[in-house]
Amino acid sequence: MSLMKVHEIMTTQVVTADLDTTVADLAELLAHHRISAVPVLDASGALAGLVSESDLLSKQGATAAEVMTTGVITASADTDVEDVRHLLVEQRIGRLPVLTAGRLVGIVSRSDVVATMTTHWVCETCGEQVAGPHTPSRCPRCHGDGERFTLQEQPPGS
Repeated sequence: MSLMKVHEIMTTQVVTADLDTTVADLAELLAHHRISAVPVLDASGALAGLVSESDLLSKQGATAAEVMTTGVITASADTDVEDVRHLLVEQRIGRLPVLTAGRLVGIVSRSDVVATMTTHWVCETCGEQVAGPHTPSRCPRCHGDGERFTLQEQPPGS
């Protein structure tokens, strides 16, 4: 995971809401898309906040602007996945919007990070295992290139 960047695992087709999206429509978005939160964008397309299931259940208001959480922790596409893992755990949050030049380009969630734990790549030169959904570009131990890796899927429950 330490070699992976957020852009390798993030979801790029992000469901979003506007500041004036009603609470009923927000609930419908979450339920329909089977997601637990939605980024809220202002009129210029910039990230204004995030509405989670918890916000809908615990806050009073009629629109996204009234119930959203502001001051959202974000990541960049080049943030290390390991850094995101620490943020998700330490801040007790479920996802981070991903911004490039101030614009929403994706979202990375706990489940995205957990998915990186299910696949390992083994360096044929030195035997080093690297977790992640994609072939590593180089081995962290012997610095061999990605051509020397083989996929070793983990059995369920391992």
